[in-house]
Amino acid sequence: MGLEVGDKAPDFSLPADGGGKVALKNFKGKAVVLYFYPKDDTSGCTAEACAFRDALPDFGKAKAAVIGISRDSVASHDKFKAKYELPFPLASDEDGKVCQAYGVWVEKSMYGRKYMSIERSTFLIDGKGVISKLWRKVKVPGHAEEVREAAEALK
Repeated sequence: MGLEVGDKAPDFSLPADGGGKVALKNFKGKAVVLYFYPKDDTSGCTAEACAFRDALPDFGKAKAAVIGISRDSVASHDKFKAKYELPFPLASDEDGKVCQAYGVWVEKSMYGRKYMSIERSTFLIDGKGVISKLWRKVKVPGHAEEVREAAEALK
């Protein structure tokens, strides 16, 4: 169930930090690293965002754009982006429609309590809008490097 490698990536247009908008269709011809994360300014999400930030020059060499998506508000994204000097767009999916389209809005369990949240996931989308690789239940250490290597292999 859900998206697989070889599927067309669902298009989206979302409000982003700085009052902008991010639409997948605007990246035609370019690889896109679309990463979904649970919450701005939490330890794992901060580590992941900073890893992508630090690897961004290498993603540029691979001609791949990086976009982060969570259900946080644009105002929250603005603060998070400024605090950690994140040089890529953070899109706000407050109604969760894009998270559902990508199959990352899932039931989780902590201390026996069930709740809905974003499953940390990354999609590598090629220049034709097709998912070429995906990672679910991402473990942050080493992840940005693994995604970068996959993006370079797309060239």
